[in-house]
Amino acid sequence: QVQLVESGGGLVQAGGSLRLSCAAAGSISSRDVMGWYRQAPGKQRELVAIITDTDSTAKYADSVKGRFTISRDNAKNTVSLQMNSLKPEDTAVYYCYAALATLTYWGQGTQVTVSS
Repeated sequence: QVQLVESGGGLVQAGGSLRLSCAAAGSISSRDVMGWYRQAPGKQRELVAIITDTDSTAKYADSVKGRFTISRDNAKNTVSLQMNSLKPEDTAVYYCYAALATLTYWGQGTQVTVSS
């Protein structure tokens, strides 16, 4: 069983920055995939960024490349998302995600609102 707890959401003006953090508690290892998804009102949940394995290979949605950076601290079981140059279209609930073999886990979500 894994529990994921997000923090760091909030309200920011366009062009600003926010940093999201997710702490994982339970049986998680550096081999497991961790990352972030988001869901805007009326839209499907979509991948934002994921980071895999001990070499920290990262994958980003095209819409956030060059603006968002995902990082991971395997010693602390945390994953973070640094979001720069935020746009109103980044407004969504952001969910922390972990994939362990055949199981997936989600955090409760944290709201990010970007005003124009």
